[in-house]
Amino acid sequence: MSRLKIHENKRNFTLDGRDFFYLADTVWSAFTSITLEEWENYLERRWIQGFNVLQINTLPQWDRCMSDVGVYPFKTEDGHKFDFTEWDEAYYTRARQMCSMAVDKGFQLALVVLWLNYVPGTWGSRMSDLNVMPEDFISTYTEKVVEVFDEFKPIYVVSGDTDFDTDEAVSYYETALKTVCEKSPESLKTMHIKRGYDYIPKQFLDRLDFYMYQSGHFSEGQDMAYLLAEKFYRDYPKKPVVNAEPCYEQMGYSRKMYGRFQPYDIRKAAWSGILSGACAGVTYGAHGVWNWKKSGKKANPVLGEGFDEAFPVSEAIHFPGAWDYGFIENFMKSNHIGELVPAQELLLENSEQIRMAATGDERYLIYVPYTTKLVLGKDFKGYSCRAVDFSTGRTARVRMVSEPGKTSLSMHDFKGDGLIVLERY
Repeated sequence: MSRLKIHENKRNFTLDGRDFFYLADTVWSAFTSITLEEWENYLERRWIQGFNVLQINTLPQWDRCMSDVGVYPFKTEDGHKFDFTEWDEAYYTRARQMCSMAVDKGFQLALVVLWLNYVPGTWGSRMSDLNVMPEDFISTYTEKVVEVFDEFKPIYVVSGDTDFDTDEAVSYYETALKTVCEKSPESLKTMHIKRGYDYIPKQFLDRLDFYMYQSGHFSEGQDMAYLLAEKFYRDYPKKPVVNAEPCYEQMGYSRKMYGRFQPYDIRKAAWSGILSGACAGVTYGAHGVWNWKKSGKKANPVLGEGFDEAFPVSEAIHFPGAWDYGFIENFMKSNHIGELVPAQELLLENSEQIRMAATGDERYLIYVPYTTKLVLGKDFKGYSCRAVDFSTGRTARVRMVSEPGKTSLSMHDFKGDGLIVLERY
């Protein structure tokens, strides 16, 4: 079993000395909600599709769908309120078995230590304070997480969907991060933060190995996919950046707005972030998989963000967008693309939704949400140009006209979103 490491360029990951593009699936509710037979089928499906990381909450996900598995990390009478004075070792035995199955299949694990509802002073615990942990228990719980899971060489995601707007929240996460660093010094550490948030306290930065941001599920805020990538790339110490929670496929818009995210939306979130500074990886989510929705089972009543109903996992596992994300990992690997340097300044007279980046060997990638003519502020004489249509997988040549200091690209024939690739002959 190998441990994921940071690339020497400080922008990407490596595994066994080879470039590694972080392609995760969100399955926050795995340990509480999935039977072992379902888990085996799930792992096979996501492995076939090209995923290589699984993001899992080590604690019961507060907005999960309730299931028949009935295992919890602590004593509980109803599956909602937990007694932090009494462990249930059956939960951890089962969780370890699930981790072993995943690692044997070839997955890396990204395990969340403290989701925000367990921490006072966060937006989540203000919505529901049912299971706020005592502060003097944080170190004990974190030690337990490392003791149980460290043999699987996971990434430790110290926070989940959190903010750091109070001293109380910062203190809790300081204890958890300090404990993980002491007990598992070789592991990679990061923090999962709330939608649209671009703040991580300075006291944490030197102990984090990479950044996670969340562009999230607000229909009116999808530009966060590239704005936050730019922010972390530009303003924070140089480390890999991952959009760890873009909009999920078929997720209802937040705040009870009508509508659901389609494959186009999730592709746009992924590629616009990757070409804007978050080139280390991206995470997929299917509405029904992350919370493991089974027919006839309701969501945990603490949910207060107003998302529309999830699809049953039996249907959600087959959403087509997962294949679109698998394409990303395969494209990056087969084309030997590692670090990408944002090159937005080369796009002239075009929408900021079109994103452009350069590789280290002077290839250029441009994400176009819709086909249009492009004018680039560079003479690309000696280059070829092609367009990849994401909806069909077809590739087309794109006609170019180069002149000193400028290149025009004709509108290609594809009607939807795609990737334009410029490379030398």
